Formats: sequence, structure tokens, C-alpha cells
Amino acid sequence: MPAPLTAEQKPRPRLPEWLRIRLPGNDSFASTRALLNELKLHTVCESARCPNHWECWGKGTATFMIGGDRCTRACSFCAVSTAKPLPLEADEPFRVAEATKRMRLRHVVITGVARDDLADGGADHFARSIEAVRSLNPGTIIEVLTPDFNSNDAALDRVFEAAPHIFNHNLETVRRLTPSVRSRATYDRSLEVLQKAKSRGRSGLFTKSGLMLGLGETETELFEAMSELRNAGCDILTLGQYLQPSLKHLPVAEFVSPETFKKYGDQARSLGFVHVASGPMVRSSYHADEFNVPTGLNSGGRSE
Repeated sequence: MPAPLTAEQKPRPRLPEWLRIRLPGNDSFASTRALLNELKLHTVCESARCPNHWECWGKGTATFMIGGDRCTRACSFCAVSTAKPLPLEADEPFRVAEATKRMRLRHVVITGVARDDLADGGADHFARSIEAVRSLNPGTIIEVLTPDFNSNDAALDRVFEAAPHIFNHNLETVRRLTPSVRSRATYDRSLEVLQKAKSRGRSGLFTKSGLMLGLGETETELFEAMSELRNAGCDILTLGQYLQPSLKHLPVAEFVSPETFKKYGDQARSLGFVHVASGPMVRSSYHADEFNVPTGLNSGGRSE
């Protein structure tokens, strides 16, 4: 009996019709790229090879990736490079703030690579970015998508004190698959980070998480993960199709149909999530502004 094919040997399956991407036909894509190049900013759109970046850039939006484009972790689903990071750029938070202003973003998403080389995991850099964006764009909703910072209380508190409107940390997959999908991160630690955001963050802070489907999870496992996220106080959930970035990454086990995504989204809503985005092309920050943060929280997570 022949040995099973490795991820590098398995040909990538043909994408179903619902995952085909239409390229933009306007000038916004080029102008967004030019602005990002001018300000020397990284985006998760490019670094993680997000399939939606054509659409998002075509609409003049982007998800900023701070802390460089080299990650200290090597998750088997992620296209971001794993390498020794370069030193942090002190002016990067201000460049993110300037890009937010010039792009006239009403909802900005700031993510970043894992920086396990730093004592605080890059938490202060996240906080400074939040503060810089708010200073230059006081009416903009600020969402951060962070690594776990190894669940370090001081690091997490530094981010919480900067008062983002939405704190996002992705669970990524079900408990059983976590060891083969994620690098260093653990299922329970991610739940703990979300719990701390609720208990230690400012009043009115919304918490958010996301799961990739099609990695081999069962429906029962998925529903258990959604329930555990709700028990951790998670408010917002995204469910999207995993797509293999390259032959070196985990292969797709299943292409989940749009009808099944709708079913899963309905199940999530029944559990009490205040906002759910569920569909094949959904990603953590895709159409993030469709969740309308109450206007009384625009001052940075404080209820008025």
C-alpha cells in the first residue's frame, strides 16, 4: 500500500465556483497600493495572501499589519513569513494613523505578527498604534486582531488600557486540530485571552474571534468550539473557508458550501453572538465595519 501523500505532494483541488474571485475594475486598488507603499506599511492582505485583498483594496480599505512582516511562529495554515524579526519601527503607529486619516476609514483593523522575541510580545506597539490612530482619527472605530501575548496579564492590560472598541483574537480551529494547525498557541490559552478581555478590559469592549472551516473538523466539534467561545464571553464570531496558501501548508480537507455556512451562522446566532459573519470568503477583518459599534463607545470603549 503506497504511503499517503504529504502536503507538498498533494495537488491543490480545483476551487468551487463560489470561491472564484473577480478582480477589481476601478482606480481605488492602485491608489490604495500607492498609499501603503508611500507610508511603508505592511498589510495582512498581502502578507497572508488574503483572497479578498483585491476587493478590499478596490474599495479603499486595508487591514494594517504592525510589528513587521516576519513572525516568530510557524502556523501551518498561515502564509506570513517565519523568520527572525527586525526591530520595531517607532514611527509605525503614526504612519498607521496617517493612512487611516488619508483613507478616511470609519473602521480600522490593526493586526500584527507574533513577536515572541519581545518581553511583552509587542503589546506596547499595539497600544501605541491604537493611541496614535485615535489621536488623529477621533471618530474612527478601532479594532485590533492580536496574537495571544502568551496570556501575559501586563501585556494584555497595556492593550486593554489603550481602549480599542473591538478586541479580536482568533481561536482558528477546533480543539482536536489545534496542535497540527497552530504554532505555540493553544486552544485553552486563546479562550483565556478572550476571557481576560471581558474581565479586565474596559466596559463596553466587544470581543471577537474567528474559526477556519474545511480543515477536517466535525460539525459537533465546531458547535463545541462556538459554545466555548460564548462561555468565554466572545461577542462577535467569523466563520470562513480555509484556503491553502501554498503546497507547503496544510491541505484543504473540505470545501464547505454556502448553504452549510448559513446553517452554522444561524447556530452561532442562536448561541447569543451579537454579530456573526459566516461564509466561504469571510475572514477576520472582511467587512468588519458591518458590525455597528454603538455610537456611545466612540471615545474608546467607555460607555456614555
